Amino acid sequence: MYLLLLVPIALPLVMPPLARRALERLTPTTALWAVTGSAVVLACCSLTALGAFVLTGLLKVPLFAAFGELVRPLRTGSNMIVVPAAAFSVGALAVCAWTVGRTVLRQARAFRTATSEADRRVTAGDLCVIDSPHPDAYALPGRPHRIVVTTGMLRTLGPDEREALFAHERAHNAGGHHYFLALAELAAHCHPGLSPVAGTIRLAVERVADEAAAEAVGDRRLTARAIGRAALATRTAPEERPSFAPAATTGPVPQRVAALLQAPRPPHRAARLTAALLIACTALSACASATGVIGFHHEVEVAQGERGR
Repeated sequence: MYLLLLVPIALPLVMPPLARRALERLTPTTALWAVTGSAVVLACCSLTALGAFVLTGLLKVPLFAAFGELVRPLRTGSNMIVVPAAAFSVGALAVCAWTVGRTVLRQARAFRTATSEADRRVTAGDLCVIDSPHPDAYALPGRPHRIVVTTGMLRTLGPDEREALFAHERAHNAGGHHYFLALAELAAHCHPGLSPVAGTIRLAVERVADEAAAEAVGDRRLTARAIGRAALATRTAPEERPSFAPAATTGPVPQRVAALLQAPRPPHRAARLTAALLIACTALSACASATGVIGFHHEVEVAQGERGR
């Protein structure tokens, strides 16, 4: 049982290369949904396994054993393994709770600041222009969704390039991409192995918006030029927005521009294999954590005298 709980803790370590392969071989939209879903499930399963280790260690302490109404010792592995595993799990969960809480507070403050700044400006439809010499543009979620752009960015791009940039940001808002980015960041805080996966999800978000913008303006080269010029202009601009507010200038821009300058590629031949590996990895983690928790619950009931062998 306890060996099974190690599986969901170890599996996120194999996700980064698998996520990169998924983005290379699947369509951007499919890759975005598949990788984000897998990352969230793997993060939840790893937290579940850590929680089971913590409860196991606590029930080895007489005070908590009495509180749990255990009438016989809980059958576990050696204390040389269980106690260190429980101590490690307590530390890991504490770090996770601290980083998640700090991130949520920081992002909430950044979102309130960005929203307040946008509320003070006159909007034209969904477009909010901020008078600033620093070129910047991003999709601001909320009710209503808005596209925030500075006058510095408007001066940097030509009329056609502006339309391509606005189409990109509208695709972010229409696709609810801020949810994907927020989930990716939270998953990365839950397990260090998922930190590179968050970067892949951010790239997938931008690739989806790139393709949508190219389709909207009907010119892939124009879209690539607009994104490239906007990214070069914002290299020295201060970032005063929440990290879940997507922007055309984020991510590996050269890679995105190169993809736009090529014709849309059909899914890779190995796309099915990659998707199957993602599903298998996610299912294995879920099954291992569920089986481990069920086994732990059974052992607790036995220790409480509610079930016999």
